[in-house]
This record gives sequence, C-alpha cells and structure tokens, in this order.
Amino acid sequence: MFRTTLSFLAVGLLLHMGETRSARAEGTLGDKTLVVWASPSTLDQGGGSALTIDNLDSAFDAIVFGELEPKRWMAGSNGFVRTEKQQTDWPAETVSAGEFVQIAIVYRDREVSIYRNGKPYAKYTMGEAPKVFGPQAVVMFGRRHIEARDGERSFAGRIRDARVYAEPLAEEAIAKLQPGVVSEGAKPWAWWSFADDGLREKTGRFNNIQLAGDVRVADGCLVLGGKGATVYMAATPDATDGKSWAPVPRAWSPNDPVPDDVLRSTRLLREKMLADPYRPGYHFCTTEDMGLPGDPNGAFYHDGRYHLMYLYSRNGSGFCWGHISSSDLVHWRHQPDAIGPGAGDEGCFSGGGFVDDDGTAYLTYWMLWGAKGIGMAAGRSPFDRWTKLDANPVIRSTEWGVTEIKSADGKPVYLGSADPSNIWKHNGRYYMLTGNLLVLNKVGRNPDSPITEQGDRLYLFGSDDLKTWNYMHVFYDRNPEWTDRSEDNMCPSFLPLPSSPAGGPPSGKHLLLFIAHNKGCQYYVGDYRDDRFFPDNHGRMSWVDNTYFAPEALLDGKGRQIMWAWLTDNPPTDRQQGWSGVYGLPRTLWLGEDGTLRMRPVPELETLRSHEKTWNETTLADGKTFPLEGVSGDSCELQFDVNPGTAKRCGVKVRAAADGSEETLLYYDADAKQLVFDSTRSGQYGRQVVEQAPLALQPGEPLKLRVFVDKSVVEVYANDRQAIGRRVFPAHAESLGITLFSEGGESSFKNLVGWQMSPSNPF
Repeated sequence: MFRTTLSFLAVGLLLHMGETRSARAEGTLGDKTLVVWASPSTLDQGGGSALTIDNLDSAFDAIVFGELEPKRWMAGSNGFVRTEKQQTDWPAETVSAGEFVQIAIVYRDREVSIYRNGKPYAKYTMGEAPKVFGPQAVVMFGRRHIEARDGERSFAGRIRDARVYAEPLAEEAIAKLQPGVVSEGAKPWAWWSFADDGLREKTGRFNNIQLAGDVRVADGCLVLGGKGATVYMAATPDATDGKSWAPVPRAWSPNDPVPDDVLRSTRLLREKMLADPYRPGYHFCTTEDMGLPGDPNGAFYHDGRYHLMYLYSRNGSGFCWGHISSSDLVHWRHQPDAIGPGAGDEGCFSGGGFVDDDGTAYLTYWMLWGAKGIGMAAGRSPFDRWTKLDANPVIRSTEWGVTEIKSADGKPVYLGSADPSNIWKHNGRYYMLTGNLLVLNKVGRNPDSPITEQGDRLYLFGSDDLKTWNYMHVFYDRNPEWTDRSEDNMCPSFLPLPSSPAGGPPSGKHLLLFIAHNKGCQYYVGDYRDDRFFPDNHGRMSWVDNTYFAPEALLDGKGRQIMWAWLTDNPPTDRQQGWSGVYGLPRTLWLGEDGTLRMRPVPELETLRSHEKTWNETTLADGKTFPLEGVSGDSCELQFDVNPGTAKRCGVKVRAAADGSEETLLYYDADAKQLVFDSTRSGQYGRQVVEQAPLALQPGEPLKLRVFVDKSVVEVYANDRQAIGRRVFPAHAESLGITLFSEGGESSFKNLVGWQMSPSNPF
C-alpha cells in the first residue's frame, strides 16, 4: 500500500519506560574517533550537528555541517577552539537527497583528521590541547551544543548509524566501516545502529534519553526535522541538572536474561492495553507499535493453518511484516516477523502470499525505498524463517513504483512496479499483478492524459521459475461507468470465486479485490481466460471514504475464499496508547445466483458467542423505539429480520448514550434503497460521516441484519449482499445502549437474538 502523502511516517517514537539505572558511564574519553552515516535533508542548512559529545562544562566536540562555510563538514567545538576556521578550500558537499555520506573525525593528540566516505577530507593541528570528556558527558544528535543559544540551528536529515571510538582510527580502518556492522579490531565506545535498536545505545553506556522537537525513527534511520529537533543521550538521569529523562532498557537479545526494566514495562504495556476502551476484543489488532499503514498482506493456507501478515512500522527498524497464524480464524498465534528491512531493501510494503506444489510459501512485496521494485521471500513450514530471494528485485523499478520499458517503435511505456498481488499458477506457469498508482500519478492525471493511462489498471507478469518475470500486458480494460479516472488499483488480490459460503468447487468466475486510495476497497467479478480478465460486474466495500481498505484474501482447504481489510480510521491518541492497526472480521466470499458477490462473516466466529438473549417480535410505529437489554453493549453480536413496512428508515442504534448525545445508527433507507451507517454522533474522534451502500430488497424480501460491536469497531451485514465496517470512538463509557427504531412509518422486527462475544485477542 502506498499513500500519496508520507505524513503517516511522522508518528514519533514509543519510549519503553522503566526504573532509572544507577550505573554511570565508566572511564574518560581523550583521543577518539567520531563516525556518522548521514543524509542531510537539504544542503542549504548550517550549524547543526550529526553527532556531538558534550562535557556539560561548556566544552563539546562534534560533526557539524555548514556552520562556518556553506556545505562543509567540520569538527565543531566550543568557541571554535578545536576547529579550523579556514575552510574555503575544503570540498563542498554534493550528496543528493536520500543518499548517505560517511563522515569521520579522528582526534590524535593535537591532530584532527576528517574523512568523507573513507577518504581524506581535511587535516589540521588544533590551537589548544585536546579535550578529555568525563563520564558525565552527554551525546547529542541535532543541536551542536547543549548550551547553543541559536537552538533553531540543528541538523535536519537522516542518520543511519553513529558511533564513538575511544581511540584514533587509521584511514584504512575507517574505509572498512559499514553501517550496522562492527569491523574486527576496534570496538565502539558508544554505538547507535538505528535500524537494529532504534534509539537504544548498543553498548549500554548511554541508557537515558530525552527528545526535543520533530524526532522519530523511521525506515531504519533517526529522522531529525531541524528547527531545534534533538536527541539527548546520558548515562544518568541527573546528568543535566534535573532534566526529565526516560530510562531505556539496555540492549539485549533472546539469548540474554530478560532485564527487569523490560519485564516491568512489558507488563505495564499489556495492562494499559487491556484497559484501553477502544481496543477490540475479537477483531484482530496489532499487539503493539504502529500499524500505519497496517495493510493485511501475504495471506495463505497450508496444512490446516491460516497465515496472515500485517504491515506495520516497527519502532527503530522500518516497515515490516508481522506474522500471525491460526487453525480457527479466531485465535491467532504471533510468529516472528516474516520480512523487514535488509538484504537489499530498507523496508517492505504490501504484497501477497502463495504456496507452491512442494509446500514452499512465497511472499511478494514492494521493496523500499526509491527505484527498487518487487521483491520475494520464501519459507517452509512452520514458516518461522523467511529468506529473501537473491534474484530480488524480481521486477526492477526505474523510478519509485514505476518501470519504464520501450515499445516496438522505441517510445517509453510505463508499468507499475508496486503493490504486487498474490502469485497464482496456471498451466504450469506463474503469474503476478502489479499496481498502477505511481504510473497514474506520472502520466494519467492530467486533463489531456491518454484514456488508456487514466484510472485503475493492473499489469500482468509471468514467470517459469519464480525468479525471472516478464511483462505480458494490461490485465483488464477499465469500464468508466464503474470507476472514474481518479481511482487507482493497488493491493490487488486475484483468486477463483467459490460457488457457496462453505467453499466447495469453484464457480468458474474469478474475484479481483483491490483499493483505490481515494475511495477504498472494491472488486470485480468476471472471467479469466487467455491470461486476461474480463469483468462482468463491479462493486464497492467502501462508499464515503476509504475506511475499509487494503483487502487481502486466501483460499483455504475447504475451497473458501476468505478476506480481511484494514480499518484505517485511527484516533489521534493511538501513539500514546502504544498501538494502532485493526482489521475487519474475516469474510467468506462466494458467487451469488445472479452472478454478483456474496459475503458474510466466517462461521468460526460463532464459537465466541455466550449468554444468548432473545426478544419477542415487535412492531414499531413511526418514532417509536425498543431497547434490546441484556447484552454487552460494547462486545456483542446481534441478529434479526426486519420488515420495513411503511417506514422510511428502520434499524438499530448501538453504542448509544441514554440521553441520545452519542449513538451510531445502522438502518435501511427504503426510499434510497440503501444500507446506512451513520456515525455523525458516534463520539469524540474518527470520521463522523454517513456511509450508504446500495441494497435493493426484492418485493417481500425481509432485511436480514447481523451486527457486530467490538469496542471501537462496528460492522453490519445485510442479506449476504452488503456490509459496512467502520470505527467509532464514544467519549462516554456509559454509551452502551442498543435500541431498535422506526422512522417515517411502521416496521416490524422478528427473530431477535443477541450474544455477548468473548474476547479472542491475547490483550
């Protein structure tokens, strides 16, 4: 999944809280080497530091950019007493946006040597004796000095790795250094590998942290927004005269004993989530960290287990695929992350899953960042370890999300190399689809863009060996009566459509699920022949916005097609809550007798039912209501039939306050022939809108509703033909009422039954 804005990356940093460690940094620092791999966001900045060690006695040494001369790196110091001021002849920095440069400064007695990418950059002799830094010293990223008066002058850009050596390294040793790796020989005195441990200092020397301004860890890097943005690292909480420091658990691995502060913070995190009024109990949600984006990915079924991946931004690493598995679609086991940054990419965006005949599972994904392309990873049962293919990228980009090829007459042709679909196998050959958002942005949005480049489309690739993929053609022709030119096609899933909700033999039709980023989840039903798709009809699963988003589906051992989607509507407090990312209920999909899609929640969810409650049939006149008492108003399932009669609107209110100040309305609009989800009075957060899905009842056909309430998630299903899923955020804990209503006429309700739903999430 790709967002046209990357604002969702600016999600801050979750700090693990615990008791302050009392150990001080040991020893002093004299001759030394400072090393950083940095990417300035702009070369037109000056006075900020990519790495500073500050003695808290007005003295500091630092790797400063552009303070005395534009675009020059220098050894910063208090009052420039250890800095060479004549820098005019030094090479100006030319690194391009997004590119990293290694800068190393070596202090050997009075001699200072600066290296750029392992080669000499500048060399001079200090005018005064070198500075010795004591155990109270603080390390900083951003501002060059803890007492700097011009606090706005701070480094803006990304830092991948930073380290301090307690010795002067030779030129040959500096040239061999690589980010994230410690070479043989000298060991760092302090080391930050942001892709591995986020802001944790790897040696344990600096175990307390304070953040100021726009600071975050994203895509394996420390990201500093400038304008005073700074990270301060200290060995003790009193190192800066009482500043408020947050202790960080020391670096540890699964082979180490679990530190006490980790145990305490983990327990507190779990208890906080259990008390969260918006955290669902039986809709899957991430255990921790930020599902932004939070697309379901890589779904497949093998040997009795369902496997589902979820995209999330892993604190201190980048975009990863979490991995859960289940034997019943209800209770999920968390497995190690499937894929994440490394082996040629800086993170993994959306893709699909596929199991080959020999039991090997393959994941397809969009490699981050820049002009990389489509990657693949392989694994075998129990699927706890995945290996990225050496052939990656198996489909190479020529720019972000786009692959340029030449037509027979030498003209450029642009293909999508983003958001790969699941792989499928047909007549012994492998196939995969790629999404078109970036191509649409490049050549399809102008008023005079060719018709063939406008709107949604997919690109078909074929392979004989899963390593070499060749472009074949556009997969289907868009019908402008169904979708408009603004809509893209991303997060595609292409699978045979079963003939019944229980699976069984395929219907002969195929289902293409996908999203348009601006309009959410939708689908085509049609025929697959001659390596092309011919849609018969089109439908949507989101109508007013894109809350129901990023579909992912699989075929199980019964022949069922089961899908999930991400509910994108997050509260503004999700960072403080420590998690984000919620999925809609798993839906089973099949072909109706009229050739259109049918859907309902999987029957396995019925195992969560308890405390069944039934009510007598009731008829409601215009303006009358009937409360459904005896079920949990924030964790329940309701099921009933409605005869709309003469009513213009009839249905149910959920998450309702007694005084009517808060309520979520689910009803049938008889005049408009629509299923309606009205969240305009649903609470304090979220998208408070009216969503309307087309639903034309046949003469004499009752409205059959199933409603699921799960804290901040509400889903309504109607007649196996339509469904709406959204999030709501009541401000008041007592907004638990459930009430039937009828407006504009009389309607009747029967077969009324409700259940309390037991939680299935671990917390």
